[in-house]
Amino acid sequence: MRGKQVPHLSGKPGALFAALFLICLVAIVLFSGCAEEEEATPTPAGTPTATAAETPTTPGEVPGITDTEIVLGGHFILGGVFGAAYRMIPDATNAYFNYVNDTQGGVCGRQIVFKMEDNQNDAAMGLEAARKLVERDEVFALVGSLGDDSEAAAWDYINEKGVPDIFISSGTHRFGIDPEGHPWTVTLIPSYTIEGNFFGEYISENLPGKKVAILYENGPQGWDGLEGLKQGLDPEKNELVSEQSFELTAISVRSQVANMKNAGAEVAVFYTGPGQVAQAIMEANRLGWDPQVIMSYTAADDIMFQFITADLLEGAITFQALKLAAWEEDPAVAEHYEIMADYDGPTVSNFSIYAQLVGELAVEALSRSCSNLTREGLMDAVESITDWHSDLLVDDVNVTVSDTDHIGLQAGRMLQVVIEDDKPGFEYFGPLFEFEHE
Repeated sequence: MRGKQVPHLSGKPGALFAALFLICLVAIVLFSGCAEEEEATPTPAGTPTATAAETPTTPGEVPGITDTEIVLGGHFILGGVFGAAYRMIPDATNAYFNYVNDTQGGVCGRQIVFKMEDNQNDAAMGLEAARKLVERDEVFALVGSLGDDSEAAAWDYINEKGVPDIFISSGTHRFGIDPEGHPWTVTLIPSYTIEGNFFGEYISENLPGKKVAILYENGPQGWDGLEGLKQGLDPEKNELVSEQSFELTAISVRSQVANMKNAGAEVAVFYTGPGQVAQAIMEANRLGWDPQVIMSYTAADDIMFQFITADLLEGAITFQALKLAAWEEDPAVAEHYEIMADYDGPTVSNFSIYAQLVGELAVEALSRSCSNLTREGLMDAVESITDWHSDLLVDDVNVTVSDTDHIGLQAGRMLQVVIEDDKPGFEYFGPLFEFEHE
């Protein structure tokens, strides 16, 4: 599996894909003390204009479908220590559904009802949450469920039950590459393996001769990121001199950072949540080590500047595919602000923009299945999505799903932390990266 770089005129930065996982960020702070029968017509923002449609389905025959409602659900990190950070994602998706209900009459002539269950990214809780949604709430489909460990525990059950499990918010590579064994599960965000592949390619193309080290968590994100980095690096151009792992329960990564420095690394790849990224950069600074930092997209949000000074983060590189919340003058972002404000959404962030994309795609898929409003019909609709574009996405980045590939987003661009007029932020640069399966 290899990525490819597509020449792209940079111009004004167009987008940022902000996605997920603030668990480590909070933890480190605590511990360190620091349509109808016709296909719907998309609107400019990628949202279909859905109108009432008669379907051959008798209400009550399909779980979650009545004359007036389509009941969707998902399991998310809602409570516990990290609920405040994560809850904003399903809340933003729900706000978008409320907007569609209000302004477009819902989809397929039915109002969207969105039910949420707490999984706290715990395996046992993830499976129990999925059971509640499927058996008690009888949802039509699961949309946007968030969490690597919780999804890992639930996806076998969900697929055995034949429930659409679409646009999940997990970067674990295996969830999107097994449409034969798990035909009901579809991911949205680029996997950590894909992202790591891009990082390796970027390093060998732009930093040849530099020694590389990686700090990765001993879990799905870290394992997949390490694998992708190794796939992308050209061993004739760059040597991977240090692979440092840590347990998610660890309160310090000091020794791992010291090992990376002592190995002579000039490029440091951080495959973990933003908390450990912040801590690792501060530790490198304490040691007088100044490598080129490359960090997973899970750390690509302005909230990073609340936990590490901008001067230490300046120049760090990451990868994304969606527009930044800071770009309030962009029409699509401005509309997002209005939707969140008018329909009880959370404070706008890069994460809320991602969450709206989840909602847009769910509505798009539903609108394509109005004439066959069954679970099988919905999956056929999802797998028909080809080169679909939302105005919240970077130019030239589209969503494609097929019956052989269940990862929706497989392209994006690099971003770098910059400081302009004493204000830190992220800025896109360089070519478009696209993933190609060998």
